[in-house]
Amino acid sequence: MPATGKVPEDYDRASELKAFDESKAGVKGLVDSGVSMVPRMFIRPPDKSETSNVRFNFPVIDLHGMEDDPIRRKQMVEAVREASETLGFFTVVNHGIPETVLEETMDGTRRFYEQDNEVKKEFYTRDQTREDILMEYKEEIMRLGHKLLELMSEALGLNRNHLKDMDCAEGLAMVCHYYPACPQPELTMGITNHSDNDFLTILLQNQIGGLQVLHQDQWVDVLPMPGALVINIGDLMQLITNDRFKSVEHRVLANQRGPRVSVACFFSTFHLPSSKIYEPIKELLSEENPPKYRGTTVRDYVMYNRSKGLDGTSALPHFML
Repeated sequence: MPATGKVPEDYDRASELKAFDESKAGVKGLVDSGVSMVPRMFIRPPDKSETSNVRFNFPVIDLHGMEDDPIRRKQMVEAVREASETLGFFTVVNHGIPETVLEETMDGTRRFYEQDNEVKKEFYTRDQTREDILMEYKEEIMRLGHKLLELMSEALGLNRNHLKDMDCAEGLAMVCHYYPACPQPELTMGITNHSDNDFLTILLQNQIGGLQVLHQDQWVDVLPMPGALVINIGDLMQLITNDRFKSVEHRVLANQRGPRVSVACFFSTFHLPSSKIYEPIKELLSEENPPKYRGTTVRDYVMYNRSKGLDGTSALPHFML
């Protein structure tokens, strides 16, 4: 394959993808097999947006004292409001999840992906320690999610339980990612441009880096911080806040260093049998700020988003009035 990554016109991507899926080995399996060049199915066209060369002052919010210090809590609410209305992303520290739980969650994820392929194919829960630690981590994330939704409710000028009472934290999906070192990172992506189709996402990542956020038409690096968690606003949160809070595109770069390991937790009721309609919160609307979106169930939103695929565009315009 040429270094430019040019793909022949007669290339049958569907067949190569089918064979890749049937192998059940994932990208890690390709790396283990000794590939030295990026397979054609993973080659991506260059992105039109540029990566910022300026070190961006990414918001870091310290949650220490949230429950017992009213002055600190007011400062947190204001910081969450500013970050959610502008960047759509922020990092939290002193969030209350023990360092040992974070470390064991990352170690368990890495151990699973680094098992023999045959074990991963047939026994997804053989590593009982991994299953147990993920359950413990999920419980911690649910507690943190409730706290963050309280701060977001207050940032919107609502009762602190408003978003929780709307069932924004009723469901939680967890996705563990393992990105091996890539031999030709300039030709591909770890994950292509997308926004999240949930209410809120909490991300745990190791120190490899690669996460970028699109801000003012430039890609900004989200640098890893030991013990920190990355928070981002999802599409459904932007919909119910009538564009007050922003769900923004983000991506993960491929890297010659690795592996990058991450655990993403998505607050969404997609996997629950819910027919609840979500629409812009009435308390946020006025004659000057009429509703911009029609109501939708979480399932309908997610299914539409999946049907269009990861094409670098948001599903939100489809639900605009």
